[in-house]
Order: sequence, then C-alpha cells, then structure tokens
Amino acid sequence: MGSPAPERIVRFSGTVRLAHWLLASTFFVMLFTGMCLYLPALSRLVGRPTAKAWHLWSAIALLVGIAVLLLIGNRRSLTGVVRDADRLDQDDVAWLKGGPRRLFDHDDAPPQGRLNAGQKLNTMVMLGLMVVLAISGTLLWLGERDTTYRFGGSVLTHDLASLAIGFLVMGHLYLALVHPTTRHALRGMVVGDVDRAWAERNHATWAMSESVQSAERNA
Repeated sequence: MGSPAPERIVRFSGTVRLAHWLLASTFFVMLFTGMCLYLPALSRLVGRPTAKAWHLWSAIALLVGIAVLLLIGNRRSLTGVVRDADRLDQDDVAWLKGGPRRLFDHDDAPPQGRLNAGQKLNTMVMLGLMVVLAISGTLLWLGERDTTYRFGGSVLTHDLASLAIGFLVMGHLYLALVHPTTRHALRGMVVGDVDRAWAERNHATWAMSESVQSAERNA
C-alpha cells in the first residue's frame, strides 16, 4: 500500500490566485515590451509602436482586471491578504532580525502567519513600486501628447522602478521554483492549498488559526 496523501490546508482563494496570475502575466508582457522600447537590439523583435501599444494595454488590463475582481470576486479574501502583508508583529520583527539568511533558512524561525515577514516586505515594496510605475508611466504617456506633463525625472524614475521590481521578481521566482524550503508554497498559488505539515513548520501561527477555525466550523 502506498503512503497516505498528505493533509492539505487552503491558503489562497480563487480570487487571490486570479489576481496573482493576472499581475504575473501582465507584468511579463510589460517587462518584455519595456525592454523592446529600451534596448535597440530587442526593438527588431517588436516594433516600437506595437511595443508601446502592448505595454499600455497590459497596464490597462491589470487595472481593469483587479477592479473586476474587487467587484465580483471574493473581495474579503483579496483585501485580507493585503492586510496580512501590511502588518508586522513581534514575531515578524524577530524573523527579520535573522537577516538575509532567513530568506533561505527557516530553522529556528519564529512562528509566522499566512505570509512570513520577508513575503510581507516583498509584497508591500512591490505594491509601492507598482504605484510609482503607474504614476510615472501615466506622465510619460500624457507627456507625449501634452508637454505640460513632461518632467525631467519621469523616464529615470520609471526605469529605476522597473529595474528594482525586476530584481524582486527574479528573487521571487527563485524562491518559488528552486529553493527547497520555499518552493512548496507554489502549490498554494496554483491550486489554492498547501501541505499542512509544511504550513505548520513555516507558517505556524496561520496554520494553528486555520485549525481552530476549521474545528469551530465542524463543531
């Protein structure tokens, strides 16, 4: 007889997963088209007018998609993840005191919620950079049509924010796809649930809370 299937625990709702993959898909289109606009060698693959159009419409698709999810999706679960990321408690501070090592080694880490402290910081920095990109990108688009909106630092700000978010995404991909301690989390963003034993080791506070809520529902 084979070993029993591991017990699962739901980590992310369908709405949260849709928002994540919408962000991921539009981000990579914007990254590629932005590189085509920035690097002459890549402009041969996609012409500048086409790259600009894809870049703009990807940004619009992201904004409209998030708005639709907030209107007709599970808004509570979506805003709940944002609230989780926006709060650092004493355990999070202790987690961060482990320094960069904690990103790769969770041994003896303080108990964490649905998101650990590193994921919280990554999420909030990413959201902040996206706001910077949205504002600077809008100014660049308006500046092509009205010189009133042309500001000297818009291009540099947009480029630096793009570079910063690119590095964060590369780190995110490494931890999600390669690193043995953290790659188990990918299942949660693909099908919604994760192995309960993994959750209890790496997100003990959240796993315990979910166990209590599940027991109350089944009582």
